[in-house]
Amino acid sequence: MNNKEFEKRRRQLMRMVGQGGIVILPSAPVRTRSRDVEYRFRQDSDFYYMTGFPEPEAVAVLTPGRDGGEYLLFCRERDPKREQWDGLRAGQAGAIEHFGADDAFPIEDLDDILPGIMESCSRVFYTMGMYAEFDARMAEWVNTLRSRLSRGVHSPHEFVALDHLLHDMRLYKSRGELSAMRKSAKVAVAAHKRAMQVTQPGMHEYEVEAEFRHEFRKNDAWASYSPIVAGGSNACIMHYVENNAQLSDGDLLLIDAGCELDYYASDITRTFPVNGRFSAEQRAVYEIVLEAQQAAIGKTVVGNHWNEPHDAAVRVITKGLKKLGLLDGSLPKLIKDGAYQQYYMHRTGHWIGMDVHDVGDYKVGDEWRMLEVGMVTTVEPGIYINNSRKVPKKFRNIGIRIEDDVAVTSKGPDVLSKGLVSDPDGIESLMR
Repeated sequence: MNNKEFEKRRRQLMRMVGQGGIVILPSAPVRTRSRDVEYRFRQDSDFYYMTGFPEPEAVAVLTPGRDGGEYLLFCRERDPKREQWDGLRAGQAGAIEHFGADDAFPIEDLDDILPGIMESCSRVFYTMGMYAEFDARMAEWVNTLRSRLSRGVHSPHEFVALDHLLHDMRLYKSRGELSAMRKSAKVAVAAHKRAMQVTQPGMHEYEVEAEFRHEFRKNDAWASYSPIVAGGSNACIMHYVENNAQLSDGDLLLIDAGCELDYYASDITRTFPVNGRFSAEQRAVYEIVLEAQQAAIGKTVVGNHWNEPHDAAVRVITKGLKKLGLLDGSLPKLIKDGAYQQYYMHRTGHWIGMDVHDVGDYKVGDEWRMLEVGMVTTVEPGIYINNSRKVPKKFRNIGIRIEDDVAVTSKGPDVLSKGLVSDPDGIESLMR
C-alpha cells in the first residue's frame, strides 16, 4: 500500500470528524509470550490502516484544520544502541519523510504535548476498551483539563466512538486493498495445492501444517490465524488446532488455513480424501456442500442483504441432508425449526480484510446490511456428521467445509481464491 492510499484515508476520516474534532489512535503494545520472550509484533489494524506505520510505542493524532499540521505522529526517537538489539526505527525525521506526518514528536513528550492540543478541540474521537493502559492516560488528560476549567482552560465536551466511523471505512475495500487481498489469496492457494499433493496416509496433521507455513514464509507471509488441519473425526470440531493426529487411509482431511501478506488476510478451506479418492458417501456429502457454496456465492451480489447467501446455503444443505436420509420432514419446516443445525451449526461467512474476522456491522438497526461494491466476505458452508449412533455408520465422522474469499463488485461476485480447485473430480486429479 503506498503513502497516497494512507493519506486519502486520513483525509476522508478528517472530513467526517470535522473542524473542532481530534482523532487519537494508539499503536498496538508489545505482548509478552512467556517471561522475557515477546510475540512477533503486529501493528494494530486501525492504526496501520490510517498511518502505514509499523512500529510500537506510537500515537497518531489527526486534527482537521490545525495550522501547525493536521497529522501528527508521536513515535520513538532514533537510538543506535537500541536499534542494534531491536531493529531500525524511523524516528521523527522518518515519520515525516517516509510516513507522511506533518509533524512528529518523541513518544516521551506525549503527556506534555497532547493535552494542549486536546484543549483546543470540542470533540475527541477515540476507541475505548482496546488498550486499558492508554484508556487510563486519556482519562487522566481529560480530568486534568477539566480541573482547570475555572482558570479558563477549555476541555473537550464530547467523546465519540472512533471505531464506528473507522470500521465503516474499512468495510469498503479500495482497488489497492483488493489487489493486496488477491496476492494474499494467491499465496494461500499455492499452499493448499501443495498440501493436496503431498498428503498421504500415515502422515501426521502437523506435517501437513508445516507445508503451509513453509509456503507462507517463502512468500514473506505469515499464517493469518492458527491453521486447522483436521483429519477424520477431528474435522467435526469447528476450531480444532491441535494438529497432531495421524492421517488414516479412507479419512477426509479438512484444512482451514490462510495467510496475511502486507497486512491483508486470506481465509480458505478445502476438504479432500487422504488417499486421493472420495468414497461414495464422502462424495455425496461433499457435493451438497459444494452446491451450497455455489448457491451462496451466487447471492453475494449488490442489492442482496448480508444473510441471503446464508439462507441459500441453508436451503441446499437441508434439502441435501433430507435426500441422504439424515433429516426427515418437509423442507420448509426443517428450515424453520433449524433442524439442519445439528449438522451445520455456523454461519456461511464473515467480513474479511486486514483482520480475518474483519470489522464492520452485519446489521443496520434491526435489518441485515445490504451488500455493496467493495465489501469482501468469506463463503464457507459445511456439513459435520459426528460419530452418533443416530447416524448410519457409512456417514459417521465426515466433516466437510469449503471456503473462499469473495468480493462484491458491480459485475457480480469475484472469488479472490478462485485459483484453487473445489470440485471433487478436480481435487482427485490434482492429488494424482
